[in-house]
Amino acid sequence: MSKPARVLTFKCDKCTKPVKVFLQKVSACSHIQPYQGLCACGELKRYATGDKNAVASYLSSTDGSWSHHH
Repeated sequence: MSKPARVLTFKCDKCTKPVKVFLQKVSACSHIQPYQGLCACGELKRYATGDKNAVASYLSSTDGSWSHHH
């Protein structure tokens, strides 16, 4: 299995400028690869790949307290 990309670039939902999101440190599993980055305009951008339920949990957690557990 190939390693996930460490940096991805998306268009900011607020200002439409490019925003880089960085792979976040999680447990050593392949269920989810969460990404997060901050646009120059101050808008937080989050993204994740992997298990559908884990991704939904990550993206719906807006307070920054999300963590992945087995």
